[in-house]
Amino acid sequence: MSKIASEHLGRQAFVYVRQSTQDQLLHNHESRRRQYGLAERARQLGWAEPVVIDDDLGRSGGGVARPGFERLLLAICEGRVGIVLAVEASRLARNGRDWHTLLEFCGLVGCLLADEDGLYDPRLPNDRLLLGMKGTMSEMELSILRQRSLEALRQKARRGELFLNVAVGYMKVRRDRIAKDPDRRVQEAVGLVFRKFAEFQSIRQVHLWLRQEGLPMPAIEIDGEGRRIVWKLPVYNTIRGILTNPTYGGAYAFGRTASRVTVENGRKRVSRGHRRDQEEWDVLILDHHEGYVPWAEFERNQRLIADNANCRGLMVRGAVRRGDALLAGLLRCGHCGRRLHVSYSGTDGFCVRYSCRGAHINHGTQACISFGGLRIDAAVSEETLRLLSPLGIEAALMALASRDAEIADTRRQAELALTQARYEADLARRQYDAVDPANRLVAAELERRWNDRLTEAHRLEERLTSIGADRPSLSVAERERLLSLGADLPMAWSLPGATAETRKRILRAVLEEIVATLTEQRIELLLHWKGGDHTRLNVPRNRIGQHRYSSDADVQDLIRALARQQGDGAIAATLNRLGKRTGRGNPWTEARVRSFRNDHRIAVHRPGEMAERGELTLEETASRLGVSKMTVLRLMRDASITGKQVCKGAPWAIPEAQIVALGPDILRSGRARTTDPAQNMLNLQ
Repeated sequence: MSKIASEHLGRQAFVYVRQSTQDQLLHNHESRRRQYGLAERARQLGWAEPVVIDDDLGRSGGGVARPGFERLLLAICEGRVGIVLAVEASRLARNGRDWHTLLEFCGLVGCLLADEDGLYDPRLPNDRLLLGMKGTMSEMELSILRQRSLEALRQKARRGELFLNVAVGYMKVRRDRIAKDPDRRVQEAVGLVFRKFAEFQSIRQVHLWLRQEGLPMPAIEIDGEGRRIVWKLPVYNTIRGILTNPTYGGAYAFGRTASRVTVENGRKRVSRGHRRDQEEWDVLILDHHEGYVPWAEFERNQRLIADNANCRGLMVRGAVRRGDALLAGLLRCGHCGRRLHVSYSGTDGFCVRYSCRGAHINHGTQACISFGGLRIDAAVSEETLRLLSPLGIEAALMALASRDAEIADTRRQAELALTQARYEADLARRQYDAVDPANRLVAAELERRWNDRLTEAHRLEERLTSIGADRPSLSVAERERLLSLGADLPMAWSLPGATAETRKRILRAVLEEIVATLTEQRIELLLHWKGGDHTRLNVPRNRIGQHRYSSDADVQDLIRALARQQGDGAIAATLNRLGKRTGRGNPWTEARVRSFRNDHRIAVHRPGEMAERGELTLEETASRLGVSKMTVLRLMRDASITGKQVCKGAPWAIPEAQIVALGPDILRSGRARTTDPAQNMLNLQ
């Protein structure tokens, strides 16, 4: 007791209280009472009003941020603490860094430490040595306890008997076994998720279908009453969790996730829940219990889910997305092995182009190959339809069965929900009948619950009745039409109702991938089918400037010749009079003529260009001769003078030298043939 001096009593006494976990807070009450009891010991040592710091209840001492401990260190550094009391060193810290920091600060400001064993002054060498050993033993104790606990968990997991959580659709039948939930509604709901994924092959599409149909899914809630099943509309992660959990494949798995330790702001930070590859799982026991799907189907689902992911490597196809490109995700470059990217251009994005840009994006090198997608899509579609044509009738029958099965699945879920609602209404009625009617406080509440259950049952009855009303059964004519489309797959493929998404799903169902190699004359495609067979296709390449919207060759010659005589606006008028159209079938405008000239490197018309070549137009010739244009045309018709036209309606080109040399003779010849008195008034001067 001689270690306590007046300078210590002049400061405050701090009692530090901590329990490591929330579970200890709920169950280990004695430990907490012992720690709070240290306040009385501080009073016995001479401090009147000790300060209790319990901000860190439920926080680990192994490096996790502790605001209470930080507040204690701040008070020590400010010289406000005379003594710190804790039941043992492990309450103050479980790691050497925090413990020795505390000892260093206490030694600098002369603060005492006390536990249930004694009183220590960190400034004294013997006490400092003893405190250091206590901190080291506390840290070692934590390491041993953790190692012992983890090894016990691993041993139990290797036997397939460790169940920290039980997936929805299962329940514990013994301490070391699980079995399917006996609730048929729960079983049907989980099975429906796997059936719909086999149909849609997309987690998102399954999620959207369940939301659209208004089908709730079971979820686990744990409260004061224990574990119970609640029904609510699913979110995306609910569906993904069911489809990726190996428990539903009948397997026991342990170690699917891992923890990562980082250092942030000088402290250890542990982040959990990082997924590991199947090869890295600690334990995987197949055929451990009854599954909802076979293990082979579960693995196939995982490959499909991984294939649907975008931006996950060179070998991943990605999910079916919007757009008209039918081969998106299937094409692979035959030169570098990278997956080809898709780009769209045009007003409505109608023009599809496949490009190998992976090396350019990642390494800054030149793009590998690039080609238009219209011919490629058409060639692969034609080859696929040729091979699938014998299966058309079978596909039509399966479509009919799938439509009926979809309605049946929705109806089945509604029937199970109605059965459960009727049971709950009957249970509420029996509870109401069992209560004393005079006890109105209880009877009124039970009556309200009964009415709520009856309302829910009535709502489900109406919903069951309405299922299928918006999708009536197909008539005989509609069934025959569907079967005829099955017999003629090319016609069904080209129908307006057949969306690009449907076509892409068909192609992905039969094709593994397509390797594209580019040569000067053609695009060579190697089709890898799902069954392991291969097919080679050669598609001719478009040469530069040639595409399906190219203008006719004679139009190009016309514009090239007309550009030597008139401007773009006049050329557009001439082409429209001739009935010529652009490659897309549009009438010509000045802007379109200008764009065409630029694309084909045709020089623009310059004023005076015909005069430089010694050519006169019809108007210029008539003006030079002092006659009308009709007279000049008559003279050319009689071969008195010669001229040329690129096409009908184009300007006349008349050699100027001819008019200068033969002007008087041509005029006299013209006057001799005319019968119009007005022409006798011509003056050659």
